[in-house]
Amino acid sequence: MNFTSNESVAFMSCAPFVSSPHDVVKKMLEVARASKDDVLCDLGCGDGRILTTAVKDFGIKSAVGYEIREDLFKQASGEVEKLKLMEKVHIFNKDLFQADLKDATLITLYLTTYANERLKPKLRSEARPGSRIVSHDFMINGWKPSRKENYNEHTIYVYSIPDAYSI
Repeated sequence: MNFTSNESVAFMSCAPFVSSPHDVVKKMLEVARASKDDVLCDLGCGDGRILTTAVKDFGIKSAVGYEIREDLFKQASGEVEKLKLMEKVHIFNKDLFQADLKDATLITLYLTTYANERLKPKLRSEARPGSRIVSHDFMINGWKPSRKENYNEHTIYVYSIPDAYSI
């Protein structure tokens, strides 16, 4: 197959870019009980809205995002600069499978069920005990959520590590 650069990235990505509505982002962080003690990692951070909302509205300690698409990476980075959040928010133009999860206490996802399935081994081996994974609309098959909430036609799943898969 021959792809243009953007088609190649789209083929490699785990989900098409669809931004979570701002109210859903806030609800995700509420349901996950985001707090000042959290270090958030957003896998496939898109335009960065989860990262910036977590810092601005929930006072989390720091936030890291991974976005494979260069255009979205630039957009998210620009928003972080505009909001003067560079001290607390860091975004990498990398594939989410390269994410460093060792310090994360809260991991956010808005990926497909298939992508979540591909990500399970990484989450299982790298997410630290006690961390939470919050997924917008797509479950992690075979894992048991500690919380599940329906909100404005969206479903929010929260998984606690290792309880989600230790059953």
